[in-house]
Amino acid sequence: MMLGVGAALGFSVAIAVNAVAERDSSGVDALPLQELRTFTDVLARIKSDYVDDVEDSKLFDSAIRGMLSGLDPHSSYLDAEEFQQLQEGTSGTFGGLGIEVGMEDGFVKVIAPIDDTPAQRAGLERGDMIIRLDGESTQGITLTDAVKKMRGKPGTEIVITVVREGVERPFDVTIERDIIRVRSVRAHIMEPGYGYVRITQFQSGTVDQLGQAMNELRKENGGPLDGIVLDLRNNPGGVLQGAVGVADAFLDKGLIVYTDGRIKDADMRFNARPGDMLDGAPIVVLVNGGSASASEIVAGALQDERRALIAGERTFGKGSVQSIQELTSGGAIKLTTARYYTPKGRSIQAEGIEPDVLITPLRVSRDEDRPRFDESSLSGHLSNEHRKADHERKRMAVDRDGNPLAESDYMLYESLNLLKGMVIVSRR
Repeated sequence: MMLGVGAALGFSVAIAVNAVAERDSSGVDALPLQELRTFTDVLARIKSDYVDDVEDSKLFDSAIRGMLSGLDPHSSYLDAEEFQQLQEGTSGTFGGLGIEVGMEDGFVKVIAPIDDTPAQRAGLERGDMIIRLDGESTQGITLTDAVKKMRGKPGTEIVITVVREGVERPFDVTIERDIIRVRSVRAHIMEPGYGYVRITQFQSGTVDQLGQAMNELRKENGGPLDGIVLDLRNNPGGVLQGAVGVADAFLDKGLIVYTDGRIKDADMRFNARPGDMLDGAPIVVLVNGGSASASEIVAGALQDERRALIAGERTFGKGSVQSIQELTSGGAIKLTTARYYTPKGRSIQAEGIEPDVLITPLRVSRDEDRPRFDESSLSGHLSNEHRKADHERKRMAVDRDGNPLAESDYMLYESLNLLKGMVIVSRR
């Protein structure tokens, strides 16, 4: 009997499938024979009838990608090159634009631009839909392929076509690629006693960077801090251990997060160890819709353990855990293996963290033309021998560039006011 190439392929694979199925006589997790026969039938037809010859490696690569992408938006297949890029991203140094993206309605969506990167400087915003990359439509493209297109040699440019809510027409943004060296923690003193700590994403070195930042803040302040604002806005997440370490840094005891999956290895519990970097001083955690995954772990833990006040907007709502499983081919799969839960058992998946205090972003400007009249405006008024010291003690809060905080970042300004209120209450 003579068989065509396609028929021979289907016949041989079918024999292999039957052989495996016969070995599994228990009926437990038996292979889906009918579905596998359909798969081999389709594979054989492509091999024999498709208009162009297609390499087997490409067909199987596409099949694996489709199988994983059909599970959820966060499961995916990574070839050896993509796996290397993922490892570079979690270490904090990689080439590209500096943007965290996801998929929505078949298009690439901006979850958050990373601070001090080409994407942020070019004006990309959370929620932007990327519909074209260098003129090529992103509809139907895999997230992995989209990331690959956006990465490239430093100094080269890419044109991104964006659809933004509230803007009538799509518009182009030209961005020059650069080496992205992300320092995940930045900090400065906003007012005497009050520190600001910004975590842009959770990396393997984030906890060490946090410790260094806290030491620098105490040194700059000249002593212990009255409290801090922990800014997790537009932080898309990152390494789970980084989030656990940050929460642990401010908790003296208690549960931080636990995960629940189908396999035993997916069930984990993380508890805080003794020691609090702030010695119990108040914390306001500032979040928004771009705060996702690991950011929500930190916010949820500090909220449930009543260690911090959560302020801002409802978070993104990514409450699933992805495991990176390396393959013998040198690639890997990123597979959703568990859901995570806050200490009180809340699942954040598709719900997010609701802030204790809602703060919406507003733009505040000074009324320069309004005259101010007080005692000091009167001719011949008595001077105040303590005026200079009093003025320095009550100086207006500023951002790291020296601009009035109320104008440059209203959400942070209101968070600072909340923090001051917490400090006053704690001292009673």
